[in-house]
Amino acid sequence: MKYDPARHHRRSIRLQGYDYSQAGAYFVTICINGGLHTLGEIRNSQIYPSEPGVMVQTVWNELPLFYPGVELDAFVLMPNHIHGIIILTCDNISDGRINQPMTLGDVVHRFKSLTTTKYRHGVANFGWTPFPKKFWQRNYYEEIIRDQTSWENISEYIQNNPIAWENEPLHLQKYHPQPDL
Repeated sequence: MKYDPARHHRRSIRLQGYDYSQAGAYFVTICINGGLHTLGEIRNSQIYPSEPGVMVQTVWNELPLFYPGVELDAFVLMPNHIHGIIILTCDNISDGRINQPMTLGDVVHRFKSLTTTKYRHGVANFGWTPFPKKFWQRNYYEEIIRDQTSWENISEYIQNNPIAWENEPLHLQKYHPQPDL
């Protein structure tokens, strides 16, 4: 199919003019492409991660070890998506060198790339469920956390997500509508 700019444009869902490299806290939701339930299952309002789910959570937890200026807060693994809080700090020094500050997009991109590579390895070597084309959806949802009350509400939402999933079958469609791209 030939490229048609009227039909194939990509619209950004980011806040226009906002500097996503500045220090701050960001709530992110990253969904698996096609809604594939491969990261685990919810039983009794608790997530029971699959092997791929453990891998995804491990990569998430290790982000601060490899990327100076990145810290993490609340996180939940769900069957077909993750929620987490990423904190960008002004600390961009590693090994005595000053590094270019990472943007939120850089962090999410690296997380998606690392987990996709590891997941492909799991498909090839451990029989994990294959995925069509891409493992993660192209975009991700983000919200800038602007104050302590917002941070507390988002953290509670993240913590209670498995309960909501189990009690509301249409949870993902209701709370995570897909952006019009």
